[in-house]
Amino acid sequence: MSTGAQVSTDATAALGGARWLILFGIWLVYLCFGMTTVSLAPIVAPITRDLGLSHAAMGSVLGIWQLVYIAAAIPCGALLDRLGARRALFIGALIVAASGLARSFAADYATLLLAVGLFGIGGPIVSSGAPKAVAQLFTGSQRGLAMGIYITGPALGSVIVLSMTNSIVMPAVGHDWHRALQLWSIATFAGAGIWLLLSLHPAARRLDAGSDGGPRPKQIQVVGDLFRLPAVRLLLLMAVGIFSFNHGLNNWLPELLRHGGMTATEAGYWATVPTAVGIMGSLLIPRLATPERRFVLLAGLGGAAMLASLMLDTGAGPTLMAGLVLQGIARSSLMTVAILTLVETRGVGERYAGTATGLFFSAAEIGGAGGPILLGVLYDATGGFDAGLFLLAGVGALLAVGALRLRRISA
Repeated sequence: MSTGAQVSTDATAALGGARWLILFGIWLVYLCFGMTTVSLAPIVAPITRDLGLSHAAMGSVLGIWQLVYIAAAIPCGALLDRLGARRALFIGALIVAASGLARSFAADYATLLLAVGLFGIGGPIVSSGAPKAVAQLFTGSQRGLAMGIYITGPALGSVIVLSMTNSIVMPAVGHDWHRALQLWSIATFAGAGIWLLLSLHPAARRLDAGSDGGPRPKQIQVVGDLFRLPAVRLLLLMAVGIFSFNHGLNNWLPELLRHGGMTATEAGYWATVPTAVGIMGSLLIPRLATPERRFVLLAGLGGAAMLASLMLDTGAGPTLMAGLVLQGIARSSLMTVAILTLVETRGVGERYAGTATGLFFSAAEIGGAGGPILLGVLYDATGGFDAGLFLLAGVGALLAVGALRLRRISA
């Protein structure tokens, strides 16, 4: 066992600086993923007006990709393990770009729904392929650092689209949302092309399937074997909680701040604090998640999620700022450290990292869809965000307890 680990370490070390060039390509694909995720958000108003959509219909469009994602994540993870991350990431990036382009040609509700739904097929290939590729290229604390780097991609992609669409892109294209979406899709196709070029580097051959040799069992057997691992089952439950916290606050934070007395403009500025903190946290925290302190760190991040929720509910001024900072720390690193733990769990490893992360994201998107819905339902029922934030605080506490339990069953 130790000999195999040493071989893996020596093999990744032999790749030298080429690993970081390939990591840039992974990061770029994930940045394009983030850009496409939010490409509709800044132009909801003109789209609903031109296509004659109700807000309820537009809401279903914005949420359809997550439902497709839940169903597609496991088979896409299996495809990833069979093709290897090098080819699968290119395919996933092409599908994501095609989804962005198809949105620009939507003529009614059905065509827009199908275009956005297509993202739910390409998305899991990218989000599962990135950690699998990093696990194959890096070891030790460098693996944590590399995961922290690539996870900044979607955040920066979102910031680019949200900040530039209405201020630069829409005026440049005559306020034609079709052409704006086409420009963003061209950028995503370009990202896929750059990845294709970088993946031709000899060092990227390590990302091909079958590098570890040996016959592959049937996929249903792989999934069954993974489910039989107690650590995997617990991590899947934690994934639901992590995405409930992340997506719940990501979607409702501006409105939560406005409800607390801020103007819409002020709320928009304050809502960027967790993103800025999260980018810095992604670069610093995951590299600390070495095996000997990973579970304590994960528990601490759960505690940060709990405190953030409570501070956002009761805070103002410095307390509110502290809550936003803690939210940024938690949301930037909870998922990264959990995935890092998953791919290094005994019985998973590089060989089945694609299937395992597919399972992770399939479970996680249940929370990703359910978190925002629960906060909205609780707001309608109570007239405020107190109940929803207390719920998220409870989720954070359970994540901390789950991390400590994970340490015991992984020992």
